[in-house]
Amino acid sequence: MTVLILSEHDVREHLPMRDCIEAMAGVLAALARDELSMPLRFVMRSPATSALMGIMPAHRGGPAPAFSLKEIVVAPGNPAQGLDSHQGAVILHDGETGELRAILNAAPVTEIRTAAVSAVATRALARPGAGTVAILGAGVQARSHVEAMRCVLNDPEIRIWSRTAEHARALARATGATSCATAQEALAGAEVVCTTTSSHEPVLRHEWLAPGAHVNAVGSSIPSTRELDTATVVAASLFVDRRESTLSEAGDYLFPAREGAIGPEHIRAELGEVLAGAHPGRTADTELTVFKSLGLAVEDLAAAELAVDRARAAGAGTEVEF
Repeated sequence: MTVLILSEHDVREHLPMRDCIEAMAGVLAALARDELSMPLRFVMRSPATSALMGIMPAHRGGPAPAFSLKEIVVAPGNPAQGLDSHQGAVILHDGETGELRAILNAAPVTEIRTAAVSAVATRALARPGAGTVAILGAGVQARSHVEAMRCVLNDPEIRIWSRTAEHARALARATGATSCATAQEALAGAEVVCTTTSSHEPVLRHEWLAPGAHVNAVGSSIPSTRELDTATVVAASLFVDRRESTLSEAGDYLFPAREGAIGPEHIRAELGEVLAGAHPGRTADTELTVFKSLGLAVEDLAAAELAVDRARAAGAGTEVEF
């Protein structure tokens, strides 16, 4: 038996954003139809470090069954050392025999599929013709969101703000975007907003948002951190990647819930339900929509399979005996 190994370079080469966006749309709709299964991710923390390890398994049945597992270490201090904060591997198994098929570098898989899901949410929930994007943050996810937004919006104006101004300026120069001195400046009139920070406290306030804006809340993925203030979440039509995950893991939801401002009924729908036609999504141009992204194991499965298929067709990667 041989196993295909895909490096960071291999994944980036064979997981193009536009194709990943379509793969994410497909897998989220399939999840809404109960064609895939996954448990809540398991998170291991140690008092000896600020890093944590997440374990994310998924399964797809049907004519081409597969198991996948992402093991990912999130190390908050990595960006200061020039490293991605997400380090790990995505492992693919045959769904019938259990044979190991491929091992991929998880950092680019996570980076690309996360931004691709935001693009899917923007396409489904933003106002038609939206053309002004504010990205809060200037790290790995901010960069990938610039690319993703350009894939689903027609020549958008993209503004970038970061708590570290030089990081915003550098990303703006590299991507042809505009850097802003304040979050309010970036958000003024923005029709689409992507929050991609590592902040523990809100970086976005309701009064800064334009009427009818769509927000992709991406940066916070644990109960103790959030990027949105309570007023934003209360005022919004809230869409999520998975209800169960949101109720257990999403600080952007859990802080307002703990304050008694919202409950589970505040979640309008999962994004996959919108894509599958079970929910209409946005219903008015003035409606504030928020998509809370946590990242799902089924997204890693779909993104990894796409990269593996493309790499094998191109003869890329490294096949090893196992």
